[in-house]
Amino acid sequence: MNAPLRGTAGAPASTALKPLLCLLSTGALLGMTTVIAGLAIRAGWHPVAFLFWSALGGGLLLAIIAFMSGERPKASLALFRYALLSGLLSFALPNMLSFVAIPHVGAGFVALCLAFPPLLTYGLALPLGLDRFSAGAVVGMAFGFGGAVLLAASKPAAGGDGWMWTGVVLLVPFIIATGNIYRTVAWPEQASPRLLAPAMVLTAAMIIGLYATLAHVPFTPAIWDRSVMVLLMMQMAIIAGTYALYFVLQKLNGPVGLGQIGWIGAATGKLLAVACLGEVIHAILPPAFLLILVGIVLVSRRGK
Repeated sequence: MNAPLRGTAGAPASTALKPLLCLLSTGALLGMTTVIAGLAIRAGWHPVAFLFWSALGGGLLLAIIAFMSGERPKASLALFRYALLSGLLSFALPNMLSFVAIPHVGAGFVALCLAFPPLLTYGLALPLGLDRFSAGAVVGMAFGFGGAVLLAASKPAAGGDGWMWTGVVLLVPFIIATGNIYRTVAWPEQASPRLLAPAMVLTAAMIIGLYATLAHVPFTPAIWDRSVMVLLMMQMAIIAGTYALYFVLQKLNGPVGLGQIGWIGAATGKLLAVACLGEVIHAILPPAFLLILVGIVLVSRRGK
């Protein structure tokens, strides 16, 4: 799948603003998920249980939207394989690792690690012929990576087993980048974003549920109250919104353009972690966000 790709078609000039708005919205929603998860864990949810119910509810919302839009899945091995592998690489595995690590490294640091997949995705896409070399894009990626490094440097030193959990979280960007590439090269023929979103999220929910059952994870919080339900409902809606836009953005911008949501998610997640979870903000963050913004602009203007 060299240019044009199913996942890399550029938007017409008259709708050039659509990919940018989609990028900003998806990235902001993605950053919110880590903070809501942090609040839910504090409220008594087990991280994996909260992720399971959130994915199940969000996936069902996406399925309802797809059904009301006239989408009808046609069972095929290609669709099943796509849902299974994309669900594992793009949702279940990175989110399970991230959510379980939140109590150890903080929601802010987990969000910051979302800034790394864009560079990794571009690095994988170039040798595979999924994106063209662009000096401007390389410079933009360098700016974005510089901002990501500054974000990571804002994390306080870890103690005890903190370094182990830091390493676990740093694996997540590699998994996400691999998923970005896989979803592009394996996009099923004639499958729409509205169909693929619920297929991926619901399959991921089944994977998470299977793990939770085998690991004897409690599926309910220790204490049921209004706060745990409100947080769950919010996360379901955020997941539905995120992945409704996720596949649309991939269709418009390809895997590298999609990967930029990580920079926005990192910035959004860190700011919300400071505001909602009382995490520390450092003087290094404003220049980090400026570098990320410059990177987004340069990569967005690369030739397709």
